[in-house]
Amino acid sequence: MKSPEISVIISTYNATAWLEKVFWGYMAQDFKDFELVIADDGSTAETAQLVKKFQEKADFPIVHVWQEDEGFQKSRILNKAIITCKAPYIVMSDGDCIPRKDFLMVHHRKKEKGYFLSGGYFMLSMHISEAITKDAILSGNCFDLNWLKANGLRGSFKNNKLTSGKLKAGILNTLTPTNASWNGHNASGWKEDIIKVNGFDERMQYGGQDRELGERLFNLGLKSKQIRYSAICIHLDHPRGYKNEASIQKNKAIRKSTRDEKKAWTPFGIIKN
Repeated sequence: MKSPEISVIISTYNATAWLEKVFWGYMAQDFKDFELVIADDGSTAETAQLVKKFQEKADFPIVHVWQEDEGFQKSRILNKAIITCKAPYIVMSDGDCIPRKDFLMVHHRKKEKGYFLSGGYFMLSMHISEAITKDAILSGNCFDLNWLKANGLRGSFKNNKLTSGKLKAGILNTLTPTNASWNGHNASGWKEDIIKVNGFDERMQYGGQDRELGERLFNLGLKSKQIRYSAICIHLDHPRGYKNEASIQKNKAIRKSTRDEKKAWTPFGIIKN
C-alpha cells in the first residue's frame, strides 16, 4: 500500500471523552491522505476500545502506539510514535485539540523543505468543552464564533483566530509577537529532520519538551513559519495533575544547555547513546 502524505501524531492519556471529539475532528478533514498515530502514554483499556471503534469507522489508517504507565513519559511515547509514522511529513497535536476541517490542508499546503510549521490553539472553558457534541464538530459549529458565544464565549482579540480569512490570517501570522516555536499541540515538520535531531529528549517530562525539540531543529539549520491564525484547533479544558515545578525547572536547564551549546542532537532521544 502507498504511504500516506501526512502522519498525524496525537498524544493521549486516559481522556476518552475528549479523544472521541478529536477523532470526529479528523473524520471531518478536507485533506484525506493521512494516517493517525495515537501516542498513548499508558492509558487503560478504555482508550484501546475507543481507538478500535474508530479504526472500524475511519477511511484512513489509525495506529495505536501504547506504553506502560510510568508517570508522565510523553517524550518517550512520542519518540515511539515518530518511528511508527509511515509518511514523510509529521503533524503533531494532542488528544484535547479538535482540528477545524481545513487543519491538515493548511499544514499540507504550507509545508516546505528547510522549515517546520508553528501553530497554536484556541482555548475553551470547561463549560464550552463539555457542550461540544459530535454534530457540532461535523457541522463545524464548534468553530463558529456565534455558536461559541451562545455557549458562553467572551469577546477577545484572540477570537480573530476563528474569523480570519486567508488574507487577514496571513497578516496576523506576520504581525503576531508570539515566537514560531515547535508547539506540541499544533506543529509539523519533515520526519527526516525530526530523526536528524533524534526526536524528543526523554529526560524531559512536563514543561517545554516540545520547545526544546524546536530549538534543536533551529540549531540544525531549519527555519520556522508561523501559522497560528491559519491552522486552527480548539483546545478542550482539563486539569493538569502532572504539572510540577521541579520538572519545569529541570526542563528549563536542559533547554538553556541546548540553546547555549547550540545542540542539534540529544543522546537521550530515539537512539540512546
